Amino acid sequence: MLHDLLIKNIKKHVQLSDTEVERICNYFEPKVIEKRSFLLTQGSIYKYEGFVLEGCFRIFTTDKKGNENTLYFATKDWWLIDIDSFMNQHPSDLNIQALEDSKVLLIKKVDKMELYNSLPVVEKLFRIMSQKALVAWQRRLIRNHSLTAEERYHHFIQTYPEIASKLTDRQISSYLGITHEFLSKIKRKNTKTE
Repeated sequence: MLHDLLIKNIKKHVQLSDTEVERICNYFEPKVIEKRSFLLTQGSIYKYEGFVLEGCFRIFTTDKKGNENTLYFATKDWWLIDIDSFMNQHPSDLNIQALEDSKVLLIKKVDKMELYNSLPVVEKLFRIMSQKALVAWQRRLIRNHSLTAEERYHHFIQTYPEIASKLTDRQISSYLGITHEFLSKIKRKNTKTE
């Protein structure tokens, strides 16, 4: 079933009856996003929250000089969100781009709010997920301030090998906050020591 992965993800966080799960799933619409296509572009308003069924996405900003800065990657069983744009309906500072042909389930803000009101456990679900996301962001900030670029690279490769294998060196260096050339130096150094 299309929603099986979503159901497993939800049940990791809260206990729900089959009826409640079915009700939640009915609000999510499937969508196919082709490789290099955008689910969100900077300056537009994010109208959906997404759950990745297949594929990989890059969430990034582009500064005034055209430099891309990757915030995170989302792959199977991950959530896609620009919380500020989605909740406040502000123009987004983010781009969400498919790095390969991908499938997602999308929920509109109005439907999410309807679920909050009609099924209080959904609010608990998203609160728990928001807290976990906040912990992940905090840990990443700490790593960015306390680890060297080489240590951050090794952490990323070891923690997310399935994501790293799908990325170009430019995408990895954008995520790590270093230049492509510096990443090449790190990789060359590691090749010599192996």
